[in-house]
Amino acid sequence: MRCLRIGIGVLVVLASVLPVQSYQEVVVADGGTISGKVIYQGAVPTRKIIPTKDRDVCGGIRDEARVVVGPDKGVHGAFVYLQDVAQGKAWAQAEDPYELNNEQCKFWPHVQVIPVKSELDIINSDPVLHNTHGFLGRRTVFNVALPDQGMRIKKRLRRPGIVRVECDAHGWMLSWIYAAENPYYAVTTADGTFTITDVPPGTYTLVAWQEYTGALEIPVTVSEKEVIELPIELKKAN
Repeated sequence: MRCLRIGIGVLVVLASVLPVQSYQEVVVADGGTISGKVIYQGAVPTRKIIPTKDRDVCGGIRDEARVVVGPDKGVHGAFVYLQDVAQGKAWAQAEDPYELNNEQCKFWPHVQVIPVKSELDIINSDPVLHNTHGFLGRRTVFNVALPDQGMRIKKRLRRPGIVRVECDAHGWMLSWIYAAENPYYAVTTADGTFTITDVPPGTYTLVAWQEYTGALEIPVTVSEKEVIELPIELKKAN
């Protein structure tokens, strides 16, 4: 019995350290398309920004929308992606390096998607100290001091998931990065629309995530060459 317990313990340890099978690129000849629109109804929530230092660079007190909503209720800047896709279309080749810029005490872009294990260029365009700190849950994934204007430091995103980015020197600064495990994702446009193409036939969980509302999971089944129109309404969880 003791040998059996040791054996089980070894299996548990191995399961915790062995890498998860990575995404495989294959030809998708009969894939489908998922498109739709993400909306948010009701009053737009805001947060008060109160710069406490470096106001000549960072600006003054202001209100900032926590959901960017167009006149037709479309949500700009939400992540929409498929979970647990083992194989499918090739990753798109990035035309430019992935960047996160500290400029006027804001992060640019505010939201972005980066393939997991890719490098991120973290830049300081301001003449003040920034300390760019990324968290995956409570775990630090990068922590970069940028004391000088023009500094650029590379960091690799080694784990998948949604990374919250803050500045330890300017506590109101905030951005979000989705480190994607597969290329089946989109960021909603200014009118809230999105399109995910070349989806292998099958049943999936589609996730729509926005920083204020959190994640909404939707089961979706895609048939060969099917085009699915999927309206999504985000709501703040109680």
